[in-house]
Amino acid sequence: QVQLVESGGGLVQAGGSLRLSCAASGSIFNLVVMGWYRQAPGKQRELVARITSAGSSNYADSVKGRFTISRDNAKNTVYLQMNSLKVEDTAVYICAARGYDGMDYWGKGTLVTVSS
Repeated sequence: QVQLVESGGGLVQAGGSLRLSCAASGSIFNLVVMGWYRQAPGKQRELVARITSAGSSNYADSVKGRFTISRDNAKNTVYLQMNSLKVEDTAVYICAARGYDGMDYWGKGTLVTVSS
């Protein structure tokens, strides 16, 4: 099985930056897609950013120009650089991945709190 472990969450002031990491371990293969979701209380989970093994990325409109996703395929690690953070970015950020076998994997999440 694949395990996804996030790190880098914490408390940051609005306008600040934070970098999240997600490391995949276990019975890992080349993952088709790795990405980040987020979920705030009372809100549905939304896709923040995703990146394929080839490096193609997509972003939610709300984070375009502020967040950057990157991936180290050799380490099966994905990063999310978050700049110009806003209060509305506050959420649990959850790492996710899909393998070539179609299996989906989810991390436990890391809390990002942006204060005004």
